[in-house]
Amino acid sequence: MGHTEADLVQLLHTGPFHLALRTALAVRGLPLQRVQHHLAHRGVKVGVTSLSYWQQGARRPQRPESMKAVRALEEVLQLPGNSLIRLLAEGSAVRADVERPAGRSYRSLVDASGVVEELLAELESPVDGGLHTVGHLERVRIGAARELVGRDSQHVVRAHRDGIDRYLAIHHGDPGCDPARVEVRASENCRTGRVRWHHETGVLVAELLFDARLRAGETYLFSYGFEDGTAGPSGEYVRGFSFAGGQYVLQVRFDEAALPVRCRRFAQVSAGAPRGGRADLTLGGRHRTVHLVEQGVRPGLLGIDWDWA
Repeated sequence: MGHTEADLVQLLHTGPFHLALRTALAVRGLPLQRVQHHLAHRGVKVGVTSLSYWQQGARRPQRPESMKAVRALEEVLQLPGNSLIRLLAEGSAVRADVERPAGRSYRSLVDASGVVEELLAELESPVDGGLHTVGHLERVRIGAARELVGRDSQHVVRAHRDGIDRYLAIHHGDPGCDPARVEVRASENCRTGRVRWHHETGVLVAELLFDARLRAGETYLFSYGFEDGTAGPSGEYVRGFSFAGGQYVLQVRFDEAALPVRCRRFAQVSAGAPRGGRADLTLGGRHRTVHLVEQGVRPGLLGIDWDWA
C-alpha cells in the first residue's frame, strides 16, 4: 500500500526518524541516487549506502557531517525546517534518560556508535556483513601501566550469502587512545585492507581480506589483532553484538605489576541500559587471567570490568 501525504505529516509528528524519512522518500518519489545528487548540489557529500541505512533504521545519523546532511534532506524532500532533526533529537533524549552504566560515559558510547556507523558506511559494509559468527575467542592484554596493550582474536564465521571475502574489525580504544598509532595485525588466513579511524572517539575500523571468496553456508577461520598501548588506564573491556551468534569467549590477562582487586562480568541490552548478568570472576592462573564464556550470543553488549583499588 502506498504512503500518502497524510501518513507523512503523521510520522513527522510521531516519528520514528527512519520511518518518517522512508515515507518522505516514497511520497516524493525520489530514488536514493537522485537524493544523493540533490545533496551534492548543496555541497553535502553522503553515500547512497548511508542514506539507505538511515531509512531502514539500521544506522542513525550522529556526527556533525551527518546532521548537516539531514538538514539538507529536509530541503530536498520539501519538509518543514527541523522536522527530521527534531525526531533525531527526541530519539536521543529517550535513550539518554535510561540509567547510565559505569565505565565509559553513555555520551562517549553514543558518539563512538555514530562514528562506527559512518566508517562502516565509508567502507561500504552491508548491515550484517554477510557473516554469522560460529565462534570467537578474544584475548585482551592489560599492561603494567594499567593500559590496554592489545588484543587478539581467533574468529570462525559462516557466510549466509555467496561472494563474501572480507570482515570489518572494529577497535574502540580507551579514553586518550590515538587510533593513528594503533597497529592492525592480520595473523592467519587474512590480510589487512583499508583502515579508517576517528581521532576524537578513538575508533578504528580495519578491513580484513580473506584468502578465499566464500559461498553461502561455508565456514572460515581467521585470526587478527590490534596493538594499542596509546591510552590511559583501562577499567573494562566491552564487545558489542548487533546480531545473535555462536559462542564468544573473552579472556583478560593482567600484568603481574598491576593486578586489579576485583573483576566482574556483565551484560547489557544496549549502551544506555543498566548492566545485568553480574558475576564476580576469580583472577587465577600463572598469567593472571579472568574469562567469560557465552554459548549463544544475543544482540547487546558483553564485557568484563575491574577495580584497581
